[in-house]
Amino acid sequence: MTLWLSAGIIFTLLAIVAILVKWGNVKCVGVTPVRTFTFIAILFTSGLDVGLIMFPLTEFAGYADIKASPEYAFANPLAIEFGYWGFLIWGFYFLTCFYFCVIEPKVKFFEIPWVKLINNVVIIGTCAFTAFLLLSNLPWYLPSLGDGESIIPSFYLIVFAAICFAVYSSTDIKYVRFLSISTTWLFIALIGFMWFGAFMGENGQVSDFTNNLTLIGSYFGNINQFVLPLNDYHEFYLFWWFAWSIMIGQFTSRFVGGLKTYQVLGAMLIFPSIPIAIWFGVLYQYHEAGIATQGIKNIAMVFVGVVFVINSLDSLIRLYTDNMGMTVKRLGKFKYIALNVVALSLLTLLFKQNFLQIQWVGVLVIGLFFACAAYIAYSKVKTVSNIDSSPKDNKIDYTKIESAS
Repeated sequence: MTLWLSAGIIFTLLAIVAILVKWGNVKCVGVTPVRTFTFIAILFTSGLDVGLIMFPLTEFAGYADIKASPEYAFANPLAIEFGYWGFLIWGFYFLTCFYFCVIEPKVKFFEIPWVKLINNVVIIGTCAFTAFLLLSNLPWYLPSLGDGESIIPSFYLIVFAAICFAVYSSTDIKYVRFLSISTTWLFIALIGFMWFGAFMGENGQVSDFTNNLTLIGSYFGNINQFVLPLNDYHEFYLFWWFAWSIMIGQFTSRFVGGLKTYQVLGAMLIFPSIPIAIWFGVLYQYHEAGIATQGIKNIAMVFVGVVFVINSLDSLIRLYTDNMGMTVKRLGKFKYIALNVVALSLLTLLFKQNFLQIQWVGVLVIGLFFACAAYIAYSKVKTVSNIDSSPKDNKIDYTKIESAS
């Protein structure tokens, strides 16, 4: 699978370059445009999940152990962590966002029945994986509820509640803006809370924080190292990003509010990377100084992590239900909620049993990338070459989201 993944990455980077060359100054307008801050908030909260909150503290030590993993010797653990989550890989989201905003309305590749089927399988599978990540990390962050290793009924209840909340919020797209902006501010508040615990008093100084941010600079000095998979674990991450990319592109493309193509790329690479860098810089101090997070800190991280999960699931549930015609209008609210809650709960359990793996979803997505390119090359070259704008029906009207259903 490594060769398949590498081919997918190279294709993605070349496609981004081609888009910038041909359509760099095209104004991108989605079907439900929003203002830039709201768009970035939707992108950030929908494009990330609980892993951003919960993974770093469990991973820094592994990246520091260069005896066990000599491939990490070229950079410090903080730069490695940032490389797995920030900057360059957000280009995956840019590619799909631009495609679904500007090209897909003309090409209609994703309206082909077999493509639509695979696309929905990807979305539903990744929804369940997102819930599984929350479930699998709760024992580490809430050891007071169990033995710190086993998944107990309370953890299942937390994940089930998150699924129920997300399904309900997906019944109306107007919740998207509220959820995204609220989650963004919650995350900023969490950063501030954790920063105070890390750099004030006996635990550290403000200069330690600036030193940590400086360490992230090693990522940019070695950015070429992060393009292709370093090892199996990096490969897992890259497949994970591919799995997310196709559906996050579909979702976020709806909300682009008039930015030019190169501005969309810049917004996607830079703006999410800033809070990620700050967050990781704070968490790295907890790791390096051996600061305990038990109690209120862990509870705060879990709470924000659950909200991230709700955000992500909300956007993905809306996508696959729209694609499959399983809308609230058609099914009724009760049937809609019941069907989605049951389906996602069962699929989450399948991930727990290792019956499903996110790498398989990533493989499917890369296959869709190649199939789409082949379809365009075979029958839509002229159509695509003549594209010079977003669909004419897409107008910049920031009030549309109020009336969207």
